[in-house]
Amino acid sequence: MIKQLIVVLLAAFGCQQAFAQESTWKYGEHTYKQKGTLTTAKYNRQATGTVTFTNVPKDYKEFEALYTQFLGKTPHGTAAMMVMAMEIYGRNQQEGERCIRLINYPSNVSSVLPRLKDKLCAKPGDSYGQRYLPAAVLKGATPANAYQPTSPYTVEMKASVNKHQELQFAGQGTVMYLYVMGKGWDTEQRSVEIIRQPDSQLHQVFNCPALYTGCKQIRGTWKGLK
Repeated sequence: MIKQLIVVLLAAFGCQQAFAQESTWKYGEHTYKQKGTLTTAKYNRQATGTVTFTNVPKDYKEFEALYTQFLGKTPHGTAAMMVMAMEIYGRNQQEGERCIRLINYPSNVSSVLPRLKDKLCAKPGDSYGQRYLPAAVLKGATPANAYQPTSPYTVEMKASVNKHQELQFAGQGTVMYLYVMGKGWDTEQRSVEIIRQPDSQLHQVFNCPALYTGCKQIRGTWKGLK
């Protein structure tokens, strides 16, 4: 049992090392890239991560493949996928919910879904709704330019001031804290918690209320994302 655990941990560490340099993954005509030094294996205040993508995944099938084969293997990749899942939810609630359930720790799902429904699926004229919210963390997007990000889309992240924590309830796992950068808020950074359990090479979003907290109101008309 101990030997199997060591093998899993070494494999996961190897994946993290591989993604320190920029790596590329393609799905049809869509291209995804990631690089970074963020890892659950060890806290590093100077660690950063970047995910770049030409398009938001078109459906759950693409999203699942992207998660299991590429981005889910790093904490920054998983955090960026939460932004993608939010955008998919805004386009199609049913498809988006499947994406959210896939990459989120179970206890976080019930917190995320009601808030996203209010923010991303609001009726026209509802001032609380912000359909453009997922774009607020993409590089180049600001309230002044109607949250129009640069292309290809980029999510930039860095280590939080909070060190890693070992989960003390409902199982095992290491929870790490990172900041997703974005111009949609005065702080220009949104805290996200990522967990990796010892029997898995994939990460999950453990907590992320800052991502669905309302951003600054848009100036102009949002053109949407590809």
